Amino acid sequence: MKGYFNKGDCGMKKTVKERLKAEEAERFAVTQEQGLTQAQVDQRIREGLVNDDKPLPTKSIKRIFYDNIVTLFNVLNLLLGIAVFLVGSYKNMLFLGVMFFNTSIGIFQEIRAKHTIDKLSIVSATKVTVIRDGQKKKVAIDDIVLDDVIEFSQGNQIPVDCVVISGNCDANESLLTGESDAIHKKPGDMMYSGSYLVSGKCIARAEHVGSENYASKISAQAKYIKKVNSEILYTLNKIIKVLTFIILPLALLMFWRQYSLPPTDPGLTGVSVLGVIDLHLVQAVVSTVAAVTGMIPEGLILLTSTVLAVSVIRLSRHKVLVQELYCIETLARVDVLCLDKTGTITEGCMEVADYVPFGDKAEKENIADVLCGLVNALDDTNATFMALKDKFSGTSAMKSDKAVPFASEKKWSGAHFVNEGSYIMGAAEFILKKVPPELKAMLDGYAKNYRSIVLAHSDEDFKGQDLP
Repeated sequence: MKGYFNKGDCGMKKTVKERLKAEEAERFAVTQEQGLTQAQVDQRIREGLVNDDKPLPTKSIKRIFYDNIVTLFNVLNLLLGIAVFLVGSYKNMLFLGVMFFNTSIGIFQEIRAKHTIDKLSIVSATKVTVIRDGQKKKVAIDDIVLDDVIEFSQGNQIPVDCVVISGNCDANESLLTGESDAIHKKPGDMMYSGSYLVSGKCIARAEHVGSENYASKISAQAKYIKKVNSEILYTLNKIIKVLTFIILPLALLMFWRQYSLPPTDPGLTGVSVLGVIDLHLVQAVVSTVAAVTGMIPEGLILLTSTVLAVSVIRLSRHKVLVQELYCIETLARVDVLCLDKTGTITEGCMEVADYVPFGDKAEKENIADVLCGLVNALDDTNATFMALKDKFSGTSAMKSDKAVPFASEKKWSGAHFVNEGSYIMGAAEFILKKVPPELKAMLDGYAKNYRSIVLAHSDEDFKGQDLP
């Protein structure tokens, strides 16, 4: 049995074939205060229920060499080369250079693509905070076990599929779904590996580990060995197969004909591997190989590989990875390329574009001072608040004596200031009982390109956690 020791663990992690699945294992009743005990963690390690992923399903180096070397084209050329080698006419073996360069181009490209694909990973986090034996510990994501209790906060990436035990948060799942809008998570909801928290805090229990994680399944699909569907490759292979049935009997007839004739070149010499000079044999083999080599479209094969290799280089300048040479042909047949949104290629961060007064009493300078006061009074972690915090990070003379943090269900946050009253910011339809038509028209105009919020004032204090 192959295995490896984990730092600090006395047990040996099981290989992929021996590991249990989550549904087959005994599930522990854990609490957010206590988490797993060390004995339970050791049991999970013995069961193989640790968050180490399965081996990548990409081609092995051995498979890449085999697929590129063992081809009908190479076999034909190799047999002809062996025949020339055996009669000692080494200078006539230069035609094997075509086979060498053609094979080298394919091997180099596939190994390069393999190394890049093997690095693909949706999960980039390195360590997380888990609760074990009632204490918080930092562990590597590879050391998370099934049923581990994990603590998450704003900005953390989710390394394993887990179920929220307590707390509320908003998760960005754009790396998995392409949808950039945050998804609100409450106790009982599943959080998928590869997503990350944009606001809030929560404690969750690991539901899947290793290859059973949602992100691992997506990565495996991207790395899976796919059969190349190429008309060029199919046609070239068909030409070689047809020529093989024609060339073999024809080569035997040509060899017999050449061997039965006297040497046409009196100066022709050759030494076989047994050290025996036979001018008839040397001339017959060299003439037959020369004729047969002319029948094989070696130039076409090499030219095709060279053109495809140049295409790979040009695509790499545009950050496009080509797994196999003949995939270029598939791309050449594409007329329209459809992309699903931009959630996976944007940063997921916002910035304040502008703040505009509304009404006679509102002044831009006063708005900036109030926003500075709110930023200092609140401790929110959602994307909108973080953008405001970056913009209005200065000091304010306003003193807050009460703050109401942001919550997804009410869509606003605010603070009460001494001798100033209450200021609330958030979605207009949640703050104002009736949105004025002029304000609604203004917000609708901004909604095409921006996320808009309103800043409202009240002389009264908050009613608990509710609006004044």
